[in-house]
Amino acid sequence: MPTAGLTEGLAALSLVTDLGSGFPPEKGLRTCLAALAVAGQAGLDDAELADVFQGALLQALGCTSYATENAWHFEDDLAFQRAVHTIDPANPASFDDFGAWAGPVRAPVLRDHFFAIAASVGPMATASSCEASRALGAQLGLRAGAIVSLDHVHERWDGLGIPGTCSGDALPLSARIVHLAEQAVIAHGSGGVPAALAAVRQRSGGHLDPGLAALVLADHEPLASALEVRDPLSAVIAAEPPPKARVSLDELDRLGEAFADLADLKCRFTLGHSRGVAWLAAAACALAGLPAEAQMRVRRAGLVHDVGRTSVSSAIWERDGPLSAGEVDQVRLHAYWSERVLARTDVLAELAPLAGGHHERLDGSGYHRGVVSAALSRESRILAAADVMHALREDRPHRPARDLDAAARVLTDEARAGRLDPDAVGAVIEAAGAPRPRSSWPADLTDREVEVIRFAARGLSNKEIASELVISPRTVQHHLAHVYDKTGRRTRAGTALFAMEHGLLELRSARE
Repeated sequence: MPTAGLTEGLAALSLVTDLGSGFPPEKGLRTCLAALAVAGQAGLDDAELADVFQGALLQALGCTSYATENAWHFEDDLAFQRAVHTIDPANPASFDDFGAWAGPVRAPVLRDHFFAIAASVGPMATASSCEASRALGAQLGLRAGAIVSLDHVHERWDGLGIPGTCSGDALPLSARIVHLAEQAVIAHGSGGVPAALAAVRQRSGGHLDPGLAALVLADHEPLASALEVRDPLSAVIAAEPPPKARVSLDELDRLGEAFADLADLKCRFTLGHSRGVAWLAAAACALAGLPAEAQMRVRRAGLVHDVGRTSVSSAIWERDGPLSAGEVDQVRLHAYWSERVLARTDVLAELAPLAGGHHERLDGSGYHRGVVSAALSRESRILAAADVMHALREDRPHRPARDLDAAARVLTDEARAGRLDPDAVGAVIEAAGAPRPRSSWPADLTDREVEVIRFAARGLSNKEIASELVISPRTVQHHLAHVYDKTGRRTRAGTALFAMEHGLLELRSARE
């Protein structure tokens, strides 16, 4: 059976966790390379290197587990997570800029709030993150040693970490290496290799294992080389310690489900959304007569379509009122990030355009590209309709869930308005358990009018159309009059453009 490198999928997931932690993509990749450099200096064997490799690559695997609560407490969970990675309990000055993301008035309030709740809320947040990491790590088939490392990402050498139950040599060596690598990478991002070495030196004996710090400072070339790599994704894939992890193509759903769950944890209102969209879209593809390969592709795209959601603060996703223009732009970009992340690795690249297009609409009013119907495949149209249907059936901060009939009516209206594909809508409605609408063409066209418009758009005369449809030319003229009234078009070219804009020229299965 064909297989693919699991690490490529894990690398893409690492990019997602970067977004969910408030960092630019590739922080996890760079941490992995830096950790391998330190582990090599420390003389770890292949099995230990493999633990470090996976643990460093996915050290933020639990990043979305407490996003909602962090947004409640600190207004922006992404900014808060960035801050938590840089503050140092042993250095009070490191708290000076805490809360700056909320502005000069709110920053002191957030800083005081942090000190007030850290002792009680911190352990709960850490427990949530670690539990999510363990569950997702097991789901991904990570090595046991890597999962142990993930369980200690918030601890410190001096015991001032969270929950603070493990310190010094009792901390797994793999976790201590990841701690050092991550701090070096964060500092490197703002000041290059000198800043990275300064951070290691400053945090030695506090946050970081002093023995490892001394080893790196005595010979910093391996770490410096790892920090300066220009293409960290390719470097990580090439640097994977043996034995290289493989996954059968039939097992890619396991990876996709981890993507889905990580993304859906971002907001209380989206739990289970991605899995639900994947199932609904695949079922609709089957009803629409798409081959098994297409059904599988749509299911996988459905699982990963919302990974870009992690790039947006939970404070925005859970807002029960209107969003600002800037916040709307952030929301619209989540589809871009889904596509961008998936496109980075060969094992998931095929799904990128399909997953990234789940908010596109036939009339060009969707996002992130704003393309029109000619650029949207049948698979894309079905996934878009399934996403709308499943979202309507879920509670959202600004509205309650719709029942099935009400959701079906919304989809039918969207199809009539020319935004969603009528066939896709019909298949999705049927897959969801409601009767398929008999007709849901744009501009309220009937089935017969659509048949007429297809021939008219291609220049057939009334007599030729009549022959094709086995009706009289007078009946064709009658149908065309209705088409012109409904579409507002009066010429063959105008009719042809309308048909292309709304995807009416494609061959489709017979309607009921």
